[in-house]
Amino acid sequence: MTKTEGGKPWWREPWPWILMAGPAAAVAGCVVTIALAVQNFADQPITDGGSKRGLVIERDAPAAAAAGDRAGDAS
Repeated sequence: MTKTEGGKPWWREPWPWILMAGPAAAVAGCVVTIALAVQNFADQPITDGGSKRGLVIERDAPAAAAAGDRAGDAS
């Protein structure tokens, strides 16, 4: 059944296109966002004192803070 009761095929009606416009715009926005993220931020080095091991990024504690934490644990 490709025709509506009025005799027009479904693709000639405006409502299916209006209803499909929102999800289509969301998909297009998602593709653009992913492309920009990969293009601009894919290989940035870690600058906040962390180390990357595989997919895990660990934050290294500063030496003074680490020494202070160890002194507090000993007492």
